[in-house]
Amino acid sequence: MEVLKESVIILARIITIFPLFLLITQYMGKRSIGEMPIFDFLIIMTLSNVVGADIADPEVDHAYTYLAIIVIPLIQRLTAYLSITHRKIGKKITFEPTLVIQDGKLLVENLKGIRYTIDNVLQMLRQKNIFDISDVKIAIIEANGQISVLKKENKLEVTIEDINVKKKSKSLSYPLIVEGKIYEDILIYLGLNRQWLIAELQKRRVAQVNRVFFASINDDQELHVSLKNEQQQMPPIYN
Repeated sequence: MEVLKESVIILARIITIFPLFLLITQYMGKRSIGEMPIFDFLIIMTLSNVVGADIADPEVDHAYTYLAIIVIPLIQRLTAYLSITHRKIGKKITFEPTLVIQDGKLLVENLKGIRYTIDNVLQMLRQKNIFDISDVKIAIIEANGQISVLKKENKLEVTIEDINVKKKSKSLSYPLIVEGKIYEDILIYLGLNRQWLIAELQKRRVAQVNRVFFASINDDQELHVSLKNEQQQMPPIYN
């Protein structure tokens, strides 16, 4: 009987708390769901914990939960307003954009600073239909963790109507070297060998393979190389 009573109480708390939670989430706006900056992420996590504790523990005072659910989004809206009107505050509570690729070269130190791996960046590029890193002029990891990409001028998409010719299919690139390690199986698959790769690196004045952070090759056997000491050559990027 006691179990049934507590079950009814929990059900009643769910029914009464979720409409408020939905209204509050809508009040906070699309930004909290679509972009999820760090501060909004913390707000959502806090709200989730408050609601979860209220539902799971009948001993929690329902009125206090309602108060918390109302006050926390007000803090979020106030913080969002201050971020817009006072840039310094906005910069303190979110991440700055980070340049990770420039002119087809991975910026190793910048990647380490945000703890992103080569695989992370390559996956994000593929999700934007970019399969060859050498096509990228600049790529930026935004404050919300997403990547923004500007292709090189000669790699920008054009329509068939623009040039009146059949569109050429995109080239797929294959990783040859990752953090100084040569992928021998890729070389074999492409009908190449280590000697060819070493010779191509020497043409680019790269004497040692362990200096290479990432190297890839496309279907046209065009080699792309990013060294471990690539430096950012453009001004810092800010929100």
